[in-house]
Amino acid sequence: MDIVKTDKLVFEYIRRDEEGNPVDITTALDHVNIDVKQGEFVGILGHNGSGKSTFAKHLNAILYPTEGKVYVDDMDTMDDSKLWDVRKSAGMVFQNPDNQIIGQVVEEDVGFGPENLGVPTKEIWERVEESLRAVDMIDFRKKSPNKLSGGQKQRVSIAGVLAMHPKCIILDEPTAMLDPSGRKEVVRAIRGLNDVEKMTVILITHYMDEVVHADRIFVMDKGKVVMQGTPKEIFSDVPTLTKLRLDVPGPTRIAWELKKKGLPLPDGILTCDELIREIQKCR
Repeated sequence: MDIVKTDKLVFEYIRRDEEGNPVDITTALDHVNIDVKQGEFVGILGHNGSGKSTFAKHLNAILYPTEGKVYVDDMDTMDDSKLWDVRKSAGMVFQNPDNQIIGQVVEEDVGFGPENLGVPTKEIWERVEESLRAVDMIDFRKKSPNKLSGGQKQRVSIAGVLAMHPKCIILDEPTAMLDPSGRKEVVRAIRGLNDVEKMTVILITHYMDEVVHADRIFVMDKGKVVMQGTPKEIFSDVPTLTKLRLDVPGPTRIAWELKKKGLPLPDGILTCDELIREIQKCR
């Protein structure tokens, strides 16, 4: 079953003059067809300006299509009567955790969403605990968010979304403002949500190594989906990714260079362990 599906999605940014007449139109999304099945981990890649963040905002009905359709849990995001249900089904995590954290104490912040949903108090605290455990932040429940690192704040933001029990979580470049240590914390939490909690995850990023464990990857450029497939299929095509101004995971790049020098390595090597194992086979 598709939890998210777009059908020929088009979105245009329209600049108008003082009288409201259109003077410039930029097509940010150009007939995008993407489907995500319940329980999948899907990565959306693309350089700045590729349309991936604009796409993410459509999944939470922050933006509406100029043309085409977006369906979340079989609900049309253009149906105003379904707006709240769409946003409950597809939780959103943004780049800057400071923009999402509003509570003075971690557990209060995580409980804010379900409280607004009218969840009974006893259940709110149950959700707070399970969500903080899911992102390994239970020991910080009584702390002030202001005392946390960037990676810890982002994990609290994710817990706040989880506490509302969405069917899908969309993360729009959640590690863009973090240092390498914070990035690892957040990526580990995201993988745990999918592997352990069986949460559907859509991760929008420009860091290639964050999606090597995804089920599928969509690559966007100039508002279009230009590549799609498994991580092995996508990262095997180093020349195309380079043309799209995208990097590849370090082990993939090393394997590619060694292969050009004559070492008989397979395509699609993604991790250091895999690279070492394949090099040892060549001895």
